[in-house]
Amino acid sequence: MSAPGPARRLAIWLGGLVVFCLALYVLRAVLLPFVAGMAVAYMFDPIVDRIERAGVSRTLATVIVTAAFFLVVIVVAAALLPLIESELVALVKSVPHFVDIVRDETMRLVQRVAFSMSPDDVQRVRAAMGDFAGKAVAWLGSVLGGLWSGGLALVNLLSLVFITPVVTFYLLRDWERIVHAVDGWLPRDHAATIRELMREIDTTLAGFARGQALVCLFLGTFYSVGLLIVGLQFGLVVGIGAGLLSFVPFIGTLGGFVAALALAFFQFSDWRWIAATAAVFVAGHLIEANLLSPKLIGDRVGLHPVWVIFALLAGAALLGFVGILLAVPVAASVGVLARFTLKQYLAGPLYDRKNGTPSDPR
Repeated sequence: MSAPGPARRLAIWLGGLVVFCLALYVLRAVLLPFVAGMAVAYMFDPIVDRIERAGVSRTLATVIVTAAFFLVVIVVAAALLPLIESELVALVKSVPHFVDIVRDETMRLVQRVAFSMSPDDVQRVRAAMGDFAGKAVAWLGSVLGGLWSGGLALVNLLSLVFITPVVTFYLLRDWERIVHAVDGWLPRDHAATIRELMREIDTTLAGFARGQALVCLFLGTFYSVGLLIVGLQFGLVVGIGAGLLSFVPFIGTLGGFVAALALAFFQFSDWRWIAATAAVFVAGHLIEANLLSPKLIGDRVGLHPVWVIFALLAGAALLGFVGILLAVPVAASVGVLARFTLKQYLAGPLYDRKNGTPSDPR
């Protein structure tokens, strides 16, 4: 039986990719602990390799790294969760007070404006405000419905807690074996090219993911400590949330800045403390932009912030939290493949070399 031609082989690979994407979408509800375990294993595989090179068996090295990581997670969670819970409870209890303040200030503003408006204009404003209130109530109902459906997903949460460490252990222990097996499946004619692309994807992904994780850890600590020093209520929750959201470029700092300033306006009557709250985020952003990101991430990873933001939003829309975990690896892979395709195009016959010189796609 003759081997399939290039066109048929390409069709087979594309068909396999389509089937894989469909399976990913259909099984998205149960993939979270497996994707999370894969992410942890990928992050710590270099450490296991170093321990193994020191003469320790792969299994023992995997036990050491896995146990150490989850022990640190448990200790940090045990230390921070009570504080975060108390601040969240206090924040929820303070919401009616914040709403009363906003309502009173809004009514004063409406009364001032109403004196300069005709009765018809006042009626139209009231109708518009009523329509807005109805939409706000509908939105709040949808949010509460989402929280309720998330509350019903207790099984998924328990699977994340208990299955993720198991998945992490086995992936870390068998990482080299898995890589070797996948390498054996590659089409022999293109194996060298695929390996080179995978190495570039690994470099891009590792540079961004590991570097951005360190940036998030620093910013979460910096914002939390800074806001606590300023004396902002709920500063710990805002600081940790801003640090976690910093995995999405600009979003964490901007969201934390807006939330902290809003709380500062409610809490402080002296503008200097409001300015000090803003200064915490300005200082954190300057340190991140001028020191941390250039050193830990750099410009060579090839992941533009806009591309990362789009990938994270698209992943969240398609697959939920699983999509968020898969977004950066997919974005890194697509970026590398796009640069490779552009390089092939510039070096091929489709590019008109007579009208220009091919430039470096990077």
